[in-house]
Amino acid sequence: MKLSLCMIVKNEAATLPKCLDSVKAVVDEMIILDTGSSDRTPNIAQEMGAKVYHFQWCDDFSAARNAALKYVTGDWILVLDADETLTPNIVPQIRDVMENEEYLLVNLVRQEVGAEQSPYSLVSRLFRNHPQIHFQRPYHALVDDSVSVILRQEPHWQIGYLQGVGILHKGYQKAAIAENNKYFKAQTTMEAFLANHPDDPYVCSKLGALYVQTSKLTSGLKLLKNGLEKATSVNQGVTPVENYEILYELHYHLGIAYSHLQDTAQAIDHYQAAIKFPIYPILKLGSYNNLGNLLKASGDINGAKIAYETALKIDPSFAVGHYNLGMIFKTLGLFTDAIASYQKAIKCNPNYAQAYQNLGVVQLKVGNVSGSLTAFQNAILLYQQQQSPEAERLRQGLQEMGLLKS
Repeated sequence: MKLSLCMIVKNEAATLPKCLDSVKAVVDEMIILDTGSSDRTPNIAQEMGAKVYHFQWCDDFSAARNAALKYVTGDWILVLDADETLTPNIVPQIRDVMENEEYLLVNLVRQEVGAEQSPYSLVSRLFRNHPQIHFQRPYHALVDDSVSVILRQEPHWQIGYLQGVGILHKGYQKAAIAENNKYFKAQTTMEAFLANHPDDPYVCSKLGALYVQTSKLTSGLKLLKNGLEKATSVNQGVTPVENYEILYELHYHLGIAYSHLQDTAQAIDHYQAAIKFPIYPILKLGSYNNLGNLLKASGDINGAKIAYETALKIDPSFAVGHYNLGMIFKTLGLFTDAIASYQKAIKCNPNYAQAYQNLGVVQLKVGNVSGSLTAFQNAILLYQQQQSPEAERLRQGLQEMGLLKS
């Protein structure tokens, strides 16, 4: 079986080499469709062995991705963006699943590098070179809708997913978003799609979440509620499996919206509804973590503890989960357990300044002054690297306590 990488790019000279390095030994061909780069992106792609084609950008990601598909010759297609890399551990599974005659599409787990709230998503990026598979939607382009049609016409096919993280994504870090003006581009494109598809639950979820994220709470809440109403009415009686994730996301983002509005009860209800859906458990981390935060703030310490512990059972490398569990132990006066949790958080994320700071606090409470000072100094150093004013506040506090010299 031949595997083809298929990408669309524009001005990705900074990130493209790392992306192609992660796949060039895995795929049999690399198809790159350039949509109007003004930097060395096309040259870099060619130098690394890719076949480069050109496309006049028309504000439609699906149109570009479908144009790229026309050049693919492989039996299977892997889709990546330039700010993503394929993880080495997933490669054997890709090889195995390509030999399975039952699968039409295979989802991969994508990790948002640096994300705290919702670090994982399931993305439909590996699929057969089937003539009817194509992308739809101008933003968040997906093949899922076309795959659903094929499954109804050709029911022998199956959809699967691979275990473990398959793709690392850095594009949603704050610096990357600001540099590429991603919020504005996404909003403009999705609003145009929404005008013609006002009751589409998927676009209601994505655009509603974007509104909430950019402080347009009233618009976001209205859109998310509309999406939930439409998705629920569509699914009365029997819920198609492919809609569980949309319903999960709608409840998850409604939880965030109501948290911003300080309506804790509504937020908790939506997070509790979200975690009940039978989706890949790792996708639920954000809901469990946010639910724990709300329960803790409302005084339900045991409920918060259970939420954080559940998140860590799903993903033991979830640094924020360890940190939050440490805060619970600290509240309960279980300082030894708190220290262990903070240390696990730091092991998962060595740049976790808040974990170092709270480790210092608890070390001081148990009388380990030298260990406390070391943790505080690490926190100050990391805060300085992050250009956070917390570095100076922490230093001044330690000086007032006599732990640091002026």
